[in-house]
Amino acid sequence: MLRFIYGRDLQNHAFLAHSMFRDRADQFKTRLGWDVQVDLNGEEQDQYDALDPLYVIWEMPDGSHGGSMRFLPTTGPVMVNDVFLELAGGVPICSPLIWECTRFCLSRDAGTSVAGALTLGGVEIMRNFSVAHFAGVFDRRMVRIYRSLGFSPEVIGTQGEGRERICLGLWEYTPQVYLNVASKAGIAPELSQLWFDRSFGGAGAAMPLALTA
Repeated sequence: MLRFIYGRDLQNHAFLAHSMFRDRADQFKTRLGWDVQVDLNGEEQDQYDALDPLYVIWEMPDGSHGGSMRFLPTTGPVMVNDVFLELAGGVPICSPLIWECTRFCLSRDAGTSVAGALTLGGVEIMRNFSVAHFAGVFDRRMVRIYRSLGFSPEVIGTQGEGRERICLGLWEYTPQVYLNVASKAGIAPELSQLWFDRSFGGAGAAMPLALTA
């Protein structure tokens, strides 16, 4: 099932959170060889995890992490402005209607449907919080994956060549995108909305992130 959890509430889901950060270490450090920090508990976290982001997490039947993404509004510190500003032509992306999506992570044990479920979770955030666009940096191997999930970005900047090429993309929300992503994920929109509502204690209980730094 999908869970939507703010950073401040991860302490209430200790096993799920620990397995998420361990899977991030496994994916980004071990498998992809990124220059990320892994602590003595085997967890990968960075400074943006300390900013109370909103996480979309696929919870496995045993309560462990199956996959996740992290979201922050671009009105505060975000990687697209702090690290990858040149991809946007040196112009910061800053709008309460644009949130950054980072740390797309899948557990080694995740089934083939988890990526689609996470994508639907992201679009659920857009729909419920009136977010017009997501911004994110990705490498070229993700282009085909995004297409298969029914949610391809508009590329607004690139850097590098070949396998080293990275892109900055904007994903736009529309009601039809929501339906397309739900169909690709094989999850009824009503079930996705139910998971969202339950994560926040019931319909109407969700509060968006602060829109200023």
